[in-house]
Amino acid sequence: MDHKAAKRVAVVGAGTSGLAACKHLLARGFRPVVFEAGATVGGLWTRTLASTRLQSPTTGYRFSDFPWPESADAYPRHGQVVEYLAAYARRFGVEECVRFRSKVVAAEYVGGAADTAADAAGDEMWAGNGEAFGSDGAGQWRLTVRHGDSDGTETYEFDFLILCIGRFSGVPNIPSFPPGGGPDAFHGEVLHSMDFSDMDDADAAALVKGKRLAVVGSGKSAFDIAAECAEANGAERPCTMVCRSPRWLLHDLNVWGKLNLGYLYMNRFAQLMVGKPGAGLASSLLATMLTPLAWLISKVTGAYYKRAIPMREHGMEPEHGFAGCISSCKVGMLPEAFYDKVSAGSVVMRRSRSFSFCEDGLVLDGAGDGSGRVVPADLVIVATGFRGDQKLRDMFVSPRVKEMVAGSRSSDTTVPLYRECVHPRIPQMAVIGYAESLTNIYSIEMMAKWVARFLDGAFRLPGVRRMERSAAEWGGYMRRSNGESFRGSCLGAVSIWYNDQLCRDMGCEPRRKKGLLAEWFQPYGAVDYAGIE
Repeated sequence: MDHKAAKRVAVVGAGTSGLAACKHLLARGFRPVVFEAGATVGGLWTRTLASTRLQSPTTGYRFSDFPWPESADAYPRHGQVVEYLAAYARRFGVEECVRFRSKVVAAEYVGGAADTAADAAGDEMWAGNGEAFGSDGAGQWRLTVRHGDSDGTETYEFDFLILCIGRFSGVPNIPSFPPGGGPDAFHGEVLHSMDFSDMDDADAAALVKGKRLAVVGSGKSAFDIAAECAEANGAERPCTMVCRSPRWLLHDLNVWGKLNLGYLYMNRFAQLMVGKPGAGLASSLLATMLTPLAWLISKVTGAYYKRAIPMREHGMEPEHGFAGCISSCKVGMLPEAFYDKVSAGSVVMRRSRSFSFCEDGLVLDGAGDGSGRVVPADLVIVATGFRGDQKLRDMFVSPRVKEMVAGSRSSDTTVPLYRECVHPRIPQMAVIGYAESLTNIYSIEMMAKWVARFLDGAFRLPGVRRMERSAAEWGGYMRRSNGESFRGSCLGAVSIWYNDQLCRDMGCEPRRKKGLLAEWFQPYGAVDYAGIE
């Protein structure tokens, strides 16, 4: 039997990262098993509002070797994205590997040099020899899986585990409240955006129809939900949006109608202006010298959007500069004609540092027009994000692995994954999709290629301590880029630099353009890496 086919590889999740992981493993001769809790491929995209559109155009959000159909919109709708992912799974035989309605409820590392993954990786080399399947081949991952609606579970053992569970689902991020100010004080209904998006479209429309509605949050999902509710109720029952820190939500990716943002932030020249993790002294000095240019580009770009979008008029001007939002992945696309709805009175914007519940709605606290004001509501939808770190921890049986795997705010490195994929002290396991970028599918596919080549023996990992130093450098960069709002890894301003590291590991040429000018000034995207399998 072929040794690759004999190696048992499990992929958890059939969203974008799970599909890419499975596809590239199949291309290298492996026969992975993909466990998907849902009934179809697509992950998070199968649980979004019908009106949700991609934040990126099809040219940016795509797999490198699988173009969108000509019939797709420039910014595809929810249904078009789901069909694109399903077509990808069919085209490359991924669907045949997926076990649907199979939820992995626990993962435990057994056998090998020790009883826990943490101890097994205590040697100088990852997994004993720096190779995917370890030095002795005795270590295995034992997965506990619940199939369908059954209360019972089954156990399976695999030689390698790839987690593709994402960060934006599963465990909601719920704010803390003062005593007596939590949801229990409210006489209406409270939902997290996750629960609202999971509802059938007709049920969701019926739920919001005719109700006084408040949406808490400042991200893309909060704006989408508010726009959906405004369509249902109009100005007669306006939806109130409660935001703490407004983000850059854009109407178009072209500045001044002509220059795409990719030419400003997604090429090699732009990344010379960023202090990149692990780049060395010369690169840091150059980035410092170019700081005035970076500031000017950010200022002028931000000024354009402030003029083109009435964010200041409605109290939604971001507090952070435009470049900072690129580096922290806190930029997105507005729902169509969103501020027209605000001007028409079907959406009301409120700013508040914090909020609490009272019998009749929300009490806003300490920010301009929101200070001490009660927002009457029958239904409150909390769109305050997710706890991706907790979702990752919850996968594991071992308390020690739970503690290590996702890091903590007090640790030396907040992002403890080498190359954003491998924990230095947890053997025979990779994570794909925990780090995000401005177009997630682009970075996810590169991670999948790197992991597949690693499993195929194309390269070895460096020593544990060296990986930990690298992870600490990247963690420090992520923390500086995100500041107090840090919740996870963002490759936004250093995506090309990150891909360069992956290419060198895989033995591929990092510079993918033809010609010097193109290499330095044209935006990079997934298609540039299509030749890497």
